[in-house]
Amino acid sequence: MNNIYIASDHAGFKLKRYLIFKFSKTKKIIDLGPKSDVSVDYPEFAKKLSKKVASKRGSFGILVCGSGMGMSITANKTKNIRAALCYSDKNTKLSRLHNNANIITLGERLISKKKAFNLVKIFLGTKFEGGRHLRRIKKM
Repeated sequence: MNNIYIASDHAGFKLKRYLIFKFSKTKKIIDLGPKSDVSVDYPEFAKKLSKKVASKRGSFGILVCGSGMGMSITANKTKNIRAALCYSDKNTKLSRLHNNANIITLGERLISKKKAFNLVKIFLGTKFEGGRHLRRIKKM
């Protein structure tokens, strides 16, 4: 089974806890923090999670902040990370099919908990197509 890591900042803490709860019966998700909704700096948690995902082949990450954007920008600075800011079923599916994204980033202030849960299910359940897409990823 692939490792699945999750982290947030204070603005994404409630959604992070919700996702851990919703997946608790079907998947083991490793929580990398924070432990409360006290204000923290999101780059610390994005970097921590990105390093874990990059070091463990086949693992995935879930990052949550207010918009998902800061986490995405920070995570994508780590070699071999392809973090996708997801907000719709289609862009989530394509992030895996075509880009082999290994981290999904979500904005707690922009999407509902139910939508976030469904996006993570799509993300984790979609396989990379390979082929011409692999050639393109190698150019990143």
